[in-house]
Amino acid sequence: MDLDVFVSAHGAEWDRLEALLRRKRRLTGAEADELVTLYQRATTHLSLLRSSAPDPVLVGRLTSSVARARSAVTGARKASWRDAARFFSTVFPAAVYRLRHWWIPTAILSTALAVLLGWWIAAHPEVQATIGAPEDLRAMTRPGGEYETYYSSHPAASFAAQVWTNNAQAVALCLVLGGFAGIPVLWILFQNMLNLGAGIGLMASAGRLDTFLGLILPHGLLELTAVFIAAGIGLRLGWTLVDPGPRTRRTALAEEGRSALGVAVGLAVVLFVSGALEGFVTPSGLPTWSRIGIGVAAELAFLLYVYVLGGRAVRAGETGDVEATDRDIQVPTAA
Repeated sequence: MDLDVFVSAHGAEWDRLEALLRRKRRLTGAEADELVTLYQRATTHLSLLRSSAPDPVLVGRLTSSVARARSAVTGARKASWRDAARFFSTVFPAAVYRLRHWWIPTAILSTALAVLLGWWIAAHPEVQATIGAPEDLRAMTRPGGEYETYYSSHPAASFAAQVWTNNAQAVALCLVLGGFAGIPVLWILFQNMLNLGAGIGLMASAGRLDTFLGLILPHGLLELTAVFIAAGIGLRLGWTLVDPGPRTRRTALAEEGRSALGVAVGLAVVLFVSGALEGFVTPSGLPTWSRIGIGVAAELAFLLYVYVLGGRAVRAGETGDVEATDRDIQVPTAA
């Protein structure tokens, strides 16, 4: 694209759009129609410039004009309870459901890795010796040891808040660092599985694996599911850099990034529930079967939510992205 020719051809239209936007008085019907037409043209011009000749000054000028014109044409948009309801009933479950082919294999492979690490640690005392001194390991795994008292070491409310904060940070890192080809996500996931595998192995070697599972499952099912979803979507975001598909790399990253941001908000709520379970249910005096049953019920409820509401939304065309009116208009461009 010859930028000078493009500016000469369309500069008058942009100036006219600016003049209409600066009008203090109410626009006439003809002027309002003209504003809409110029807004649509300027949006197309902006998309062409971004994909073919991204001059920062000109793109900045048109971005400002298009944003102001959109506000003038559509009116100021305010968030409402309806937006929140739509997000949790449609957008979030659709984003998670749409990317299930990424996070379900991530969950299966990660769980298998944790189990394998647990077996390796349990079966090899020399590996246990690298984790800690024998007396320290006994203090961790004995009845009333650190693995058990960890969940009741602080008041339930503050412990739940601390757990929620830590897990939310891990999930956010998986989603944010996915843009770096997904490699940091794999490291974060491995660290989580290594910690889980160490717990399995050490408690199994002490003959107390049932106790460990009774402590981890009430909250861990939902918590790990949130981590697996974040990791899977982070990996999908990283793969978008490699293979954006039929979309331009910029468009693909924008769409997947917006979807990932929405998932992060939704998973914060999921982790809040998981943190509440870890703070109030896991250390409670309920029988083990009852505590595990609560955890399984929470996990099944979340999966049904994703598959029923998310599946329905995806079949209706929802992708988990923001509404079409809030996206930049894209036009086809030649490769």
